Amino acid sequence: MNTVVNLKEKLAKLNEHWSPRVVGEFDGNYAKIAKLKGTFTWHKHDDEDELFLVISGTLVIEIENHPSVTLNEGELYIVPKGVMHNPIAEKECHVLVIEKKSTQHTGDTKIEKTRSIEDQLKPI
Repeated sequence: MNTVVNLKEKLAKLNEHWSPRVVGEFDGNYAKIAKLKGTFTWHKHDDEDELFLVISGTLVIEIENHPSVTLNEGELYIVPKGVMHNPIAEKECHVLVIEKKSTQHTGDTKIEKTRSIEDQLKPI
């Protein structure tokens, strides 16, 4: 049986930026929360779309060969599979990300901020 997840309480326990944590799963997808601050990295997910919902703050998503998308609290954007993108949060931003369980954190790009699914599944 599912349980209610209080996103604000879970986010309050996160200490790292760019380190998503799984808070739910459904139909082969993960619901993840994260605190973002600064610039992430250009990357893509060849076979998976990625949904960003801003809980608080502002998130800019740079998109290769297209204008950037700016998301404010309560707004969402879906990055289509195969599209190079780079999330940026000038000030701390809190997000809910929904993606397939197969989605690699930074796609084929590996950087210091890359988190394994094992790290993302650690209890909060």
